[in-house]
This record gives sequence, structure tokens and C-alpha cells, in this order.
Amino acid sequence: MTTTTTTISDVRAAVAVARSAGGRVALVPTMGALHEGHLALVARARELADLVVVSVFVNPLQFGPSEDFTRYPRDLAADTALLDAAGADVLFAPEASELLPEGRTQVRVAAGPIGEVLEGRVRPGHFDGMLTIVLKLLHVVGPDVVVFGQKDAQQVFLVQRMVRDLDVPVAVDVVDTVREDDGLARSSRNRYLQGGERRLARAVPAALDAAESAADRDVDAMTAAAQSALAGEDGADLEYLAVVDPASFRPVDDGYRGRALVLVAARVGGTRLIDNRFVHLG
Repeated sequence: MTTTTTTISDVRAAVAVARSAGGRVALVPTMGALHEGHLALVARARELADLVVVSVFVNPLQFGPSEDFTRYPRDLAADTALLDAAGADVLFAPEASELLPEGRTQVRVAAGPIGEVLEGRVRPGHFDGMLTIVLKLLHVVGPDVVVFGQKDAQQVFLVQRMVRDLDVPVAVDVVDTVREDDGLARSSRNRYLQGGERRLARAVPAALDAAESAADRDVDAMTAAAQSALAGEDGADLEYLAVVDPASFRPVDDGYRGRALVLVAARVGGTRLIDNRFVHLG
């Protein structure tokens, strides 16, 4: 049965018990509103460690002034039931005052140049806030491994970069995106889609399908194919589409050949959706 803790001292005590028995510890950071995508992360953590800690914390530092912090879905009782069924050992669900006793931190992690493009350009400061809380959670729990989902590809890249650059003693494990039957990436925000918006949202993975089908040509062909797939759905508004080198997260040049990552963000009604896919150019 999953044990719920709300304080730093309690979660550290649970970790200490596991450590005393020689156990490995995994952390799955979440913002709650859990779904099958999150549960895949828990299942992976269960494979990698003896003690699985899942954090549920809606991080105010990663929301901009015009974003949906108060609207973000919260259902701790439902999350607890799902985690119990999934075999998580500890749910760490702190109040904001526990992790941010002064409301904000004076010292923050700076995501650097990659934190200012794509999602970072649309959501200024988002990645600084995300990395700050992730680093705090890593210090609080001290896991051997932390598990993230590939759906948030830029977040994964920046966490890996932070761990490397700041010599954080943790392995970062990445789980493939979990999709719904129609191909839409599972997301807590999917529940915001109303009526016909659910059908329109299918244009996002369809754009990735189109890009992949043109990957044997060049970047321009991939981009045009993906944009055409989105343009065909009135009501699915493209925010950005990019093809980057997974090793650097920088845009690939025209002559690039090899593994690449296609990223797309679009707005369907009032809901913002992101997705990505690895392809092999050329």
C-alpha cells in the first residue's frame, strides 16, 4: 500500500529505511492528475528500484502570469488510488509552503540557451522553474534514478543537462510516450478538450506521421508535410514545429543526416498540446 507523506523529513525517513536495507530508490516527479503515461513511469521505476517514490506537486515556479496554474487539474485522492494500484511505495505530496517556505526561491537553476527556445520562448522562465523544483526534489529524496517521459522532450533534455553540468549523482531514465488509441499523446491537459476538439487534436500526431513519411528527403520536405497536416484541420493552430539534433537540441541544418527529433506544439481551442518523435533523416 502506498504511504502518503507531506513533509521533507517524512519522505527522507522512508528513504533512509530503504537505504538501511541496501535498497535502490527511484523518484518519479509529477504534477498529479495522473494517467496511463504517469503509470508507465511508475512501472519503469518499479523495475529499477526497491523503493519507488512518486512526488505530486503543482509547481508554481514553472507557470507564467497568463498560464493555467489555478486551472491545472488536481485530484490527490484519485492519484493516490492509482499509485496504490500501480505499486508505488511512497507518495510525496507537499504543500507549496513545504518546498517553497518563502513563496519563491531567491536562488534558481538557470536552464541556459536551450531553456529559451521552443517551449521556453512560448513560456518564458518555465524551464528555470521546472529545473529548480526538480533539483530540490532530487536533494530531498536522493534517488539512484529519476524517471521522466519522452513526451516532454525538451524538459528531459534539460534535466539530463542539469544532472551532467551540476554533477548530480542520479541516473535519468526516459520512458517512451504513452499514446491513446487514436495516437494522441496522453497528457493531463487532454481532459480540457471539448466536443469536436478531441478529433481536431489528432492533427498533432498526424503532423508527426507526415514528417516521418518525408524523412527520407530533407528537413524542408518534413516541415512542409507536417505543416500541411495541421493546416488541413481548421481549429488546430500551429505554435511551432522544429527538427533538432537530439544531442544538442539545436535545429539541424539542410544537409543533416541521421537521427533527429521532430517537435510540435499546437493549440486546439483553449488547450495547448505538445508532442515529438524521433526520425532518421535521409
